[in-house]
Amino acid sequence: MTLSPARAPRAADLRTTGVRRLTATLYGYAFLDDFVLLYPVYALLFSDTGLSLWQVSSLFALWSITGILLEVPSGAWADAVSRRLLLWLGPLLTAVGFALWVIVPSYGAFALGFVLWGVRGALSSGALEALVYDELDRLGAADRYARVIGRAQAAGMIAVMAAIGLAGPVLDLGGYPAVGAASVLVCVLTSALATRFPEHRPTAVGGAARASTLTTLRTGLAEVRRSRSVRGALLLVPAVGAVWGALDEYTPLLARDTGVAQQTVPYLLLLIWAGPTVGSLLTGVGERLGTTGLGVVLAGSALALAGGALTATPAGVALVGVAFGGFQLVNVLVDARLQDRIEGERRATLTSVASMGTELATVAVFAGYALLGAHHAHSTVFAVFAVPYLVTALVLVARRGTSTERP
Repeated sequence: MTLSPARAPRAADLRTTGVRRLTATLYGYAFLDDFVLLYPVYALLFSDTGLSLWQVSSLFALWSITGILLEVPSGAWADAVSRRLLLWLGPLLTAVGFALWVIVPSYGAFALGFVLWGVRGALSSGALEALVYDELDRLGAADRYARVIGRAQAAGMIAVMAAIGLAGPVLDLGGYPAVGAASVLVCVLTSALATRFPEHRPTAVGGAARASTLTTLRTGLAEVRRSRSVRGALLLVPAVGAVWGALDEYTPLLARDTGVAQQTVPYLLLLIWAGPTVGSLLTGVGERLGTTGLGVVLAGSALALAGGALTATPAGVALVGVAFGGFQLVNVLVDARLQDRIEGERRATLTSVASMGTELATVAVFAGYALLGAHHAHSTVFAVFAVPYLVTALVLVARRGTSTERP
């Protein structure tokens, strides 16, 4: 009897297997990374610990400032060391911070936790996207990058909604310690899963990576000065993303002011988060909008934000979710607009600059919220912050001559 030699694995089979391993790890990582039960209730924890609105706002600002300071060097770190190392180290830092929050709840512990969280964000900023793209490119599947990243973001949003749904029962059952313990456990699981990421990239030399980053940054900023269209798109990203991104941190306080029981607050937050999830899914339809269309969506969302907040009812909170959905839709579209207008070799640099702009604007919103919130209800403050969106909408609508260009 003649034995047939074992068939060697075909390149297509190896490619399919590699892509499946990468995407399965990525989707699991994205889900666990956002499946944190503390997310919908930590503002309540701060308030119940006795922190003033100024102290709560300063914590959020400290979080953003940490990210701002580390945003630029994080790219060099990702190139100088293993990206997979950064992806599993980061969640462990967050786990330490969350543990401190529930073990020794105090302003100092909360501040240290936010610093660790900010460092964790910087470590993963760019590292995850770079690892995924490079691995897909190695497998000959770089054309799938946008689809894969989009599904990963959807998995993260579903995780947030699941965490919001579970936070109420867990909080009712075991209080903040139970919610904190579950959050620490999820961070540890996220770190463990990150070790499963494939990485076939030789480690770069640290000095060379830093030099390359500085050179690229200078070149990218020169393009911003030279190109009016890039500059406009770059400014539009923080104009859309900063305000509602900052207001999201105060939504638990807004929800509680409607008079519902504390255990009901996470369910109202679930209504709010449904809005951005739907907004992300409508991106394909939204691509047909011109500049004027984006302005109209922003204006409508701003009115929904103000009207929903001022009603101070659960139905009004749902309307705030509708507003957040509109902001998320425009946020994705203006990011695509920026990507369309920059050259590939400077894409990461200018995207990082836009992210820093968003973080800086977010810090300003935190400060403004603390100032206004000291004298007015949360519903009033939310309504006031609808005004910047109305101004941005008016600017966009005024540019009717460019309404046919891709957003």
